[in-house]
Amino acid sequence: MEKKVELMVQWLQDKVKEAKADGLVVGLSGGIDSSVVAHLIQRACPETSIGVIMPISSNEQDAKDALKAVETSGIHHFQMDLTTVHRDLLSVIDGKLQESGMFVPVRAQLGNANARARLRMTTLYYVANHFNALVVGTDNRAEWYTGYFTKYGDGGVDLVPLVHLTKSEVREMAKFLGVHRDIIEKAPSAGLWEGQTDENEMGTTYQMIDCYLKGGQIPDKDREIIEALHMRSEHKRHLAASPPAEWFIS
Repeated sequence: MEKKVELMVQWLQDKVKEAKADGLVVGLSGGIDSSVVAHLIQRACPETSIGVIMPISSNEQDAKDALKAVETSGIHHFQMDLTTVHRDLLSVIDGKLQESGMFVPVRAQLGNANARARLRMTTLYYVANHFNALVVGTDNRAEWYTGYFTKYGDGGVDLVPLVHLTKSEVREMAKFLGVHRDIIEKAPSAGLWEGQTDENEMGTTYQMIDCYLKGGQIPDKDREIIEALHMRSEHKRHLAASPPAEWFIS
C-alpha cells in the first residue's frame, strides 16, 4: 500500500507539472473516496491543495465528516453552501417547464440530483481557475465501470486517481492514510437526496461489483445488474459523440 500511495502521489505531481498548474482541488463530500483523495493531493502538493465542502440541502453530518477529512489530511479548505443557488436555479427551470405543461415530477428528482453534481462541478472549476489548479475526481473502479457518476458533474474533472481501485482497495488505502474511522465505516452515499445510498440506488453492493471486476463468481441477478449498468453508461466514459469524420473529408 505504501508503494501504491507513493506512485499515486508522484503521478499527481507529474500531472500538475505537465499542465503547468500550481495545485489541486477536490470536492469533499464526507465520504471515503473524497477523503482518500484529500490525503493524496495534500501529500502531492502540501502548500497548494484545496478541499471544497459544498452542501446543498445536505445532511449536516456529511459536512462534519468532510471536516474530519480536513483535520486528518491537513488540507486547506473552503465551505460554500450552495443550497440557495441550487434552489433558485431549479425554481427558474421547473417554473418554465410547469408553465409549458410539460413538467414531469418523476423525472425532476433525477434532474435535481444531477443539477447538484453539476453545480458543484462548476464551483470546483471556478475555485480551480482562481488558484490555477487541476480538479481531481473521486470515482473508484466500481463507480467508473457502472457509470455511477453524473456526466459533467462529479465526472467532470481533470484527473481520476482512484479509477483503478475497487471500493475495498480504496477502503484499505483509507486505513493506511489515516482517514477517520467514522468515514471509513459510513454507508457510501452521493448525498443526492435524503436517505439516498449508493447501493440501494444501484440495486447491488460494492462487494458484488468488486468481486465481478476481479473475475469472481457472483449471483446471476447481481451480474445482470452490473452488466446492464455498464452498457447503459457507456456514453459517460467517452467524449461527446460526433458524426464520422469521413463524411466531411473530400
